[in-house]
Amino acid sequence: MLSPGKRIAAVSLIIAGGLSLSACATTEYVDEQVATVTSRVAALESKVQQVESTANTANTTAQSAAEAAQSANQRLDQLTGRVDGLEQQLAQKRPRN
Repeated sequence: MLSPGKRIAAVSLIIAGGLSLSACATTEYVDEQVATVTSRVAALESKVQQVESTANTANTTAQSAAEAAQSANQRLDQLTGRVDGLEQQLAQKRPRN
């Protein structure tokens, strides 16, 4: 039989060995986990690119609309002067009796 000191040392060694082996991950497990994360990142990148493309399209459309509105305002400003002139001419004419 082993002495109590040697017995404790042997049990401690067995427990330490068992704990150290159970804490290690296999290469296959790590590869599976990395593949899962890589797949999720790729899907997220794809969604980000779609959103970015949609945002760029919306921005281009908004810029075109702003330019069209500015052009319409300029034409309106030009017509306002003409309408004012015509109104003044009509106000100066004598009514027919």
